Amino acid sequence: MTDLEIAYQQDIAPWDDRVEELSDFHVAVFRDRYPVTPGHLLFVPCYNTDAVIMDCFNSAMRHGRRMVADGKCDAFNIGINMGREAGQTVMYPHVHLIPRRAGDCADPVGGVRGVIVGQANYKTTGYQKP
Repeated sequence: MTDLEIAYQQDIAPWDDRVEELSDFHVAVFRDRYPVTPGHLLFVPCYNTDAVIMDCFNSAMRHGRRMVADGKCDAFNIGINMGREAGQTVMYPHVHLIPRRAGDCADPVGGVRGVIVGQANYKTTGYQKP
């Protein structure tokens, strides 16, 4: 039984819409139940090891690049939340692929830095170093 299957049994994995054509032996890909943008995917390791988590990251990168090349999005963010203080709500590792499109937010500068309010756009006069 894989770590992912154990997570299902423990009812800690809130994803259920698996994308079979993107999944493989190490990485299960799911549509996010609460997408940030259309096409938001979760790359979930079947085995909770650093190597398989990196496989998830690499799979997300490849798929994100394909989405851009195919015109499905203009850019993408990839992220992983590790620990409650980092925003992790499901305590099983998973990598988010969030497709981005021109105009999907007023000021995309800083990208993932936006997880801390006011810290994303370091080019503004209101930015203060923590």
